[in-house]
Amino acid sequence: MTMLPSPFPFASRYHSIEISRSELEDGREVPYLKRRFLPLSEQFQVLHERLVTEGDRLDNIAAQELGDPEQFWRLCDANNAKHPLELEVVGRILLITLPEGLPGTANV
Repeated sequence: MTMLPSPFPFASRYHSIEISRSELEDGREVPYLKRRFLPLSEQFQVLHERLVTEGDRLDNIAAQELGDPEQFWRLCDANNAKHPLELEVVGRILLITLPEGLPGTANV
């Protein structure tokens, strides 16, 4: 198996995930992305909390809170959600955090 450089942009949730190759019986090599695990919640520094209200969508919340709608996955990671719809529940409190592993000062 040979490690390949990441084809994903730096801001992608897959950027730091290892890409390997597997050799098939006929000799062809097939690249694959190794499994991504949700990070531990202790690895996030909470900035504040946000209440999900009627009509909220995670991409819009990410745009408002993180400055980029494509960063919705950071909200999923920080709130232990495998799927974005788990977080779009009216009345749910979302943790708005710094990126994983980045230290800071809590404001909660």
